[in-house]
Amino acid sequence: MKLTLILMRHAKSSWDSPTMADHDRPLNKRGVTSAQALGDWLRENDFIPDEALVSSAARTQETFAGLDLEIDPSLSRSLYHASADTLHTALNNASGSKVLILAHNPG
Repeated sequence: MKLTLILMRHAKSSWDSPTMADHDRPLNKRGVTSAQALGDWLRENDFIPDEALVSSAARTQETFAGLDLEIDPSLSRSLYHASADTLHTALNNASGSKVLILAHNPG
């Protein structure tokens, strides 16, 4: 089976509340706009995933929501600041033929 991997970092997050836990930081205005543009690009280029593996962080969930895809994401705390090995393991466990992994740098 041919697999297409769409690897995406979350859109620009807000630093407005320096005391907020990193996991809870939302997108800023530019990030919301960018997430919508990324969703448009995915649709225009026929890169609509059939499976989405998304970090449980607020900013990755908001990025995914902004993509406006018609699939439900699989949220995972293990993808929050995951290593490349963790991302690889998640991909190996995926069942889709077009899989989006939406996580963080540097993974």
